[in-house]
Amino acid sequence: MAPQVVKLGGSLERSGDIRSLASRLSAAPGLVLVPGGGRFADAVREAERPLALSGPACHRMAVLAMEQMAHALQDCAPALRPCRTLGELNSAAHRRVTALWFPAQMLLHHPEIPESWEVTSDSLACWLARTLGAEQLVLVKAPGAPVPPSKRPEGAREWAARGLVDAAFPMFADAFSGTIRLVAADDAAALDRLFPPTASAA
Repeated sequence: MAPQVVKLGGSLERSGDIRSLASRLSAAPGLVLVPGGGRFADAVREAERPLALSGPACHRMAVLAMEQMAHALQDCAPALRPCRTLGELNSAAHRRVTALWFPAQMLLHHPEIPESWEVTSDSLACWLARTLGAEQLVLVKAPGAPVPPSKRPEGAREWAARGLVDAAFPMFADAFSGTIRLVAADDAAALDRLFPPTASAA
């Protein structure tokens, strides 16, 4: 079966129960979790102006912020399988275990990916979903996020215009043939539909 890619927004680390959510998803077979950058990416933004950093440098530092968040999620949910290469991700999907993507090895200096703030973890999750041939990409947003009903990549331009995803996301969504869903972290009904609770996660 094709995997599902689930991106956990970095803001959940500040405004949601990311520990419980990561633990719950660790019991859902066939998922690939993509971490946002959270406060680690915010630190890059704060350093950009004082240090006169270039866009490419900030992009690479933000990818490393995602890497740091992956370490945090691994600590929150030790059952997650850490994966750094395409081979490791495919192996996790074959074994039907939940993979946690540590993105730096695959992303840094990748020729297909523009190095700018227009490309954030949302776009990078979409790139990974296409690379893996995933059937679905789910972007879990902060509690209370105004999530629209559209489930197809065609909605990506509206999402970008509303600031729900980054500016480059429509370009990545156009190249992805699967379904894309946005869900707020406090939408229990939507989460239950997408990831039914299991006995081990209850």
